[in-house]
Amino acid sequence: MSGFVEKPEPVQVPGLVHLHTGKVRDLYRNEAGDLVMVATDRISAYDWVLPSPIPDKGKVLTQLSLWWFDQLQDLIPNHVISQELPEGAPADWAGRTLVCKSLDMVPVEAVARGYLTGSGLVEYNESRTVCGLALPEGLEDGSELPAPIFTPATKAEVGEHDENVSYEEVARQVGADTAAQLRQSTLAVYSRARDIARERGIILADTKFEFGFDKDGSLILADEVLTPDSSRFWPADQWQPGRAQPSYDKQFVRDWLTSPASGWDRKSEQPPPALPDEVVTATRAKYIEAYELLTGLSWDA
Repeated sequence: MSGFVEKPEPVQVPGLVHLHTGKVRDLYRNEAGDLVMVATDRISAYDWVLPSPIPDKGKVLTQLSLWWFDQLQDLIPNHVISQELPEGAPADWAGRTLVCKSLDMVPVEAVARGYLTGSGLVEYNESRTVCGLALPEGLEDGSELPAPIFTPATKAEVGEHDENVSYEEVARQVGADTAAQLRQSTLAVYSRARDIARERGIILADTKFEFGFDKDGSLILADEVLTPDSSRFWPADQWQPGRAQPSYDKQFVRDWLTSPASGWDRKSEQPPPALPDEVVTATRAKYIEAYELLTGLSWDA
């Protein structure tokens, strides 16, 4: 089992139609046909959406995405129309809500990897490949790859794993032209972001993007971008291949859930317990630290 420990009821706002409750985001459509995306403070781990929110997390993700969209706008257009709060929306939506273009989404997680870890490492250890791409011998957990690679995945429902697929499979599913656009755009955006992060003392190990086509047929960067939820950020001064790297993400949550202190068995069908206050506080601080290091701005929301 997996999914929501406690699935929230969607907020009802006049003039908005609720479309979807995701792991973190709630999606609505307004009367103009635009998408209204609200980043909540929900957090997920091990395919469960946990019952304990991380205060300000949704605002951090939204504001960091907006900062990155600005850094990338010369490379690829994005889906943001405005940050204007819909009339009648709760005050808590401020800072975490984006009005976006409605797109024909490509059903692929566009993943770029510059370093070997996670599911890529598992496949590499079995076959010396990642998503079917051959890699050299001698790599280990945290190794930098000879060049960034495009390693797509299928998009999963809440409570299910994304599944890595080959480039050829993506081309079969969405067409050769779209697959080529996805690969080129993903690697271009990753390379720009990697260089920006590196200047700030952060390694961007890997990240995933979502793309869609607008009514004119242009490929548009959508959803969130380059946040601790969609990326692996590592402190460059602590990088040491051959071990798991410290990271700016929800590692405090994962570590506690798998510790004896939680009393939770991942392999059971029982949902995970609520997080203790100290884990919530430490996780919030890690998200804010990532925001401040990357943007150079102070978080005062």
